[in-house]
Amino acid sequence: MTDDDFRESFNFFINDVPPEQLAREKAKARELRQSQWWKRKRSSGECAYCHESYPPRELTMDHIVPLVRGGKTVKSNVVPCCKDCNSKKKHMLPIEWEEYMSRLDEASDS
Repeated sequence: MTDDDFRESFNFFINDVPPEQLAREKAKARELRQSQWWKRKRSSGECAYCHESYPPRELTMDHIVPLVRGGKTVKSNVVPCCKDCNSKKKHMLPIEWEEYMSRLDEASDS
């Protein structure tokens, strides 16, 4: 199973989130990104997933429970992460992300 196949295997778990709800949550995310809380949160410069260090401005906001899966833009559901991890995680939940990463590690060890 390729990386893309593995990620795509989770597609059937995506909720039908109304476009209006997605738009509202994305607007909340834009607003939250401007807050002092978010600026302090990303100031450590550490990606929540790979734990690598980055200049804080290079970190993106990731929704732990993705918006397309019913997640909300609230402080308890967002973490700073690098663009690479955010792009790879896409719409996965944390448990799915961990499984994905462990499969990558197994493949690289082979």
